[in-house]
Amino acid sequence: MEGFGLSGQLNLQQASVIVVGAGGLGCPALQYLAAAGVGRLGIIDHDVVETSNLQRQILHNEQTVGMYKTESAALAIKRINSRIQVDIITEPLSSLNAANHLQNYDIILDCTDNAPTRYLLSDTAVALGKPLVSGAAQRFYGQMCVYNIGSDGLCYRCLFPKPPTQSETCEETGILGAVTGVIGNLQALEAIKIITGLHDNESNMIVFSALAPTPFRTIKLGKKDPTCAACGKEGEKWCGGPAPDWEQQGLADGGPGSRISAREVGRIQPMQVIDVRPRTEFGICHLPQSRNVPLEDLITNPSAYLPEDNNVETYIVCRLGNDSQMAAKALKELNKDSDNRVIKDVIGGLRAWSRHVDANFPVY
Repeated sequence: MEGFGLSGQLNLQQASVIVVGAGGLGCPALQYLAAAGVGRLGIIDHDVVETSNLQRQILHNEQTVGMYKTESAALAIKRINSRIQVDIITEPLSSLNAANHLQNYDIILDCTDNAPTRYLLSDTAVALGKPLVSGAAQRFYGQMCVYNIGSDGLCYRCLFPKPPTQSETCEETGILGAVTGVIGNLQALEAIKIITGLHDNESNMIVFSALAPTPFRTIKLGKKDPTCAACGKEGEKWCGGPAPDWEQQGLADGGPGSRISAREVGRIQPMQVIDVRPRTEFGICHLPQSRNVPLEDLITNPSAYLPEDNNVETYIVCRLGNDSQMAAKALKELNKDSDNRVIKDVIGGLRAWSRHVDANFPVY
């Protein structure tokens, strides 16, 4: 191609890119970076391949279920281009190891799905002076942006100075697999443009909606914020630590006796089990003794879902144990004057039930 040619291909061969996350975004990004001939690719991910990943994580397959995603992705990349050097890192990224893992690569790709790691990657990119290509996708929507590029490129913290108190992931909210493919491919494209000198060094956010008549919008973001805690003149902010384990921790701190494990709830009678997932998800699979009350319905009218008999214990379940906490809180607030009624949410939700009680219970 005119404007690319041999020099562009040699630049790719001599370049290095580190991809954090070998999931829905990382897989298509890695696939196209490998096919383009990037000489060295790093992959960071400490998760293993699960069957429920395969609808969007296209480098993995049924034969690699149970394998580290880094190893599965490396095998697929080598089948595309055996000359590429592939480095795999299977430990969680934290403020203690981020700089060490990322410093030897030219470009960082954020293909993760949680806020703590996004801030960590952005702050580390600023500290190392590396461009960060960040992607995100949920449901039918996605976005992509290049941070810390050029002398005035803003960082993630410039746009979002205050981290959110909660962080949803595509595992919790659902995702159409092809959407992650669109965003992951755009991330690979931006990296290729940077490597070959085709990028304009401007920070723009591309917003994608699979359902819109015009699916792409571009938002010009401007320059860095001089007061930014990370990349501003006095920036020293450093965000780190592994992403929270929402399955065990939940979105809120539960006091003693406010939560129950999947193993324990299976041994209690009499009780009522309320499943607060959307009706579509309840139709996929549910516990035989459970009733479906979508979270919005329960929050709107919690009094309708407390049993008349105070001795009947109430347990709330959802997919991963987050929505169930909000539902349990609403019922407890309604019942706070009564000390003898048991209302608890199930830690880890139906994912924990499948893992610890019934291995044949579907995981989606």
